[in-house]
Amino acid sequence: MNHGDDCCTTAEDGAQSDQQQPLILERVEEETAKSWQSVVSQCLNKHCLCTPKKAKSKLLGFVPILKWLPRYQLREWLLGDAMSGLIVGILLVPQSIAYSLLASQDPIYGLYTSFFSSIIYALLGTSRHISVGIFGVLCLLVGQVVDRELALAGYLTESAILNSNNSTVLLAGQGNGNVGVGCDRSCYAITVGATVTFTAGVYQVLMGIFQVGFVSVYLSDSLLSGFATGASLTILTSQFKYLLGLKIPRPQGWFTLFKTWYSLLTNLSNTNICDLVTSMVCLLILIPTKELNNRFKAKLKAPIPFELFVVVIATVASHFGRFNSDYGSGVAGDIPTGFLPPQLPMWSLIPNIAVDAFSIAIVGFAITVSLSEMFAKKHGYTVDANQELYAIGFCNILPSFFRCFTTSAALTKTLVKESTGCQTQISGLVSALVLLLVLLVIAPLFYSLQKCVLAAIILVNLRGALRKFTDIPSMWRVNRVDTSIWLITMATSALVNTELGLLVGVLVSALCVLGRTQRAQVLELGRATTREHYEDLSSYRGLRTHPGVAVFRYEAPIYYANQSLFKKSLYRCVGLDPVKEKTRLMKFKRKNKQQGEVARVPNMKSGGTEGAGKEDGFEAGATVTSVLCNKSSRSLRSLVIDCSAILFLDTAGVNALKEVLKDYEELGIKVVLARCNISVLDALERGGYYPIKKGWDGGENKIMFFTIADAVHYVQSLSANGDYDSKC
Repeated sequence: MNHGDDCCTTAEDGAQSDQQQPLILERVEEETAKSWQSVVSQCLNKHCLCTPKKAKSKLLGFVPILKWLPRYQLREWLLGDAMSGLIVGILLVPQSIAYSLLASQDPIYGLYTSFFSSIIYALLGTSRHISVGIFGVLCLLVGQVVDRELALAGYLTESAILNSNNSTVLLAGQGNGNVGVGCDRSCYAITVGATVTFTAGVYQVLMGIFQVGFVSVYLSDSLLSGFATGASLTILTSQFKYLLGLKIPRPQGWFTLFKTWYSLLTNLSNTNICDLVTSMVCLLILIPTKELNNRFKAKLKAPIPFELFVVVIATVASHFGRFNSDYGSGVAGDIPTGFLPPQLPMWSLIPNIAVDAFSIAIVGFAITVSLSEMFAKKHGYTVDANQELYAIGFCNILPSFFRCFTTSAALTKTLVKESTGCQTQISGLVSALVLLLVLLVIAPLFYSLQKCVLAAIILVNLRGALRKFTDIPSMWRVNRVDTSIWLITMATSALVNTELGLLVGVLVSALCVLGRTQRAQVLELGRATTREHYEDLSSYRGLRTHPGVAVFRYEAPIYYANQSLFKKSLYRCVGLDPVKEKTRLMKFKRKNKQQGEVARVPNMKSGGTEGAGKEDGFEAGATVTSVLCNKSSRSLRSLVIDCSAILFLDTAGVNALKEVLKDYEELGIKVVLARCNISVLDALERGGYYPIKKGWDGGENKIMFFTIADAVHYVQSLSANGDYDSKC
């Protein structure tokens, strides 16, 4: 019986000893470094070697329609594609004409833009659902550049032209010598717009060549949403002059929102009553009908094109009512049929608009990729961000030769396209056919269409962006940081400058990420009662701590910007600042030494008194040292730092950990690290944090552990064996 008990006890002790053994893993040996010649050779073979199979793969990847068109399911998909393409094409007609105003262009160029972009994206795009064409924010950005260059070239402002007998007056021809005498204001405006579009497209294609599609991940949803909302406020303000029939120029520079409202209020007495009444009637019709479309979109097979009905009715009323000649109402004017011959961009203009084109390229790319990925995720397929760069880049480069301006994906038309049964980009080709019919036959019929009607269409389409203001309370409750980014980006885009808003949004987003690493605090962990698991003591109940051992976690990377904050937070959480502690000890020793020297002179008269003084001095020193080293609530012998949340370390981070190790060990407190990832381990090894020796047997150098429990058991064993004596 006793023998059996001994066997059981031995087995239990063996199992316990097995549990106490730390987890040991062997690192995979790193591959030997290759010479630069072999690396260059591999890169050349990978990217420059051409085989028939590789050439076919590249061609199919660059022109995706060649890949999916042979597998097109005619019976299942054709009806949905044809229906959605027809409806989107009908919607594009009034919107293309309307958004031309925003880009400071004639209506025909908006139709050209929508036509060419629909065809090119169908050939090169990887998304099955997005509708690429005119987008309000990009039209605003292009229009601002066009108006600025028109003013620099010396052309009359829009209001001056409308009040002049000759619409082709050129005030300063010498400022625009390359344009030629035969190029009027409209011609120069589309030349500037096409040059901006060409340059933006080149930027996007270069981004695709250099594989920088990943840039889109740095533009968060809150940033893009705030930017679009802020730009929508600027668009809204810019259209009021058409609603009121006022002839005022578009302001340039910063604070355009305030400048526009000032011009509107000072010229309010010049309101054209005909335009005002027409605008009110159009808004009273369009807003309720749009709401009806949204409310009953589940029951309707396709949205009713009320915009087209309003355009047709308003054009007929303006023509027979002679609103332009009798009441001075602004109209679309002559819209020619057919296509103009291609022309090259104005190369001399590119240095002036290069910076503007870059911001336009970034916005267009970000909007297109974000919408592509959103609908691809919804319908269970993938898109290639770099191929999207090529697609949207060529949607800008090629049409720029045919007098088009910048395009990107548009959310409103994409939603309509998806909801009406779109399956592939065949629907984009159907939309292009509708626009082609308008360009060849119907376009001149829109001569009498009032600009205030087009402005009303733009305002109604801004409802979605403006509704974001009602979501601010819920956004704030979900995430205050993202809401702050949204508010700052929106306010800067609307109140200061549209392009600046995008830059400020990116900087604020980056600072918020850095700020989160700055705000990270060291947390003290406790062990669960039922298993070897450690969590934050301040967040969970029932956790236990180990006597003499404290476990801490830092939930951020340690790098140059937060390494000092890490040390301060750790010292504060431990309750013992080793630097201050060493300073106090040194001051005490100096003071004690001085007192000993003063007491030595009278003590020379009596040997017994001298011995008593030394003894009393020693006891006083020991007492003060004990008080200094035990400032925390419990006697501390060891620190375990859980590094599982530390993503990486730079040189400053490694040095910070080395300082922590050195400072605490000088006070007799053992510091060990646990659960370091491979990146952190490599950084510590390269930074000389701990030595790596052959035949390492797990003695004092064993300071890396894969679990917190192993680290705790190790430091406890040191204290139990007396291998590590605390000086405190």
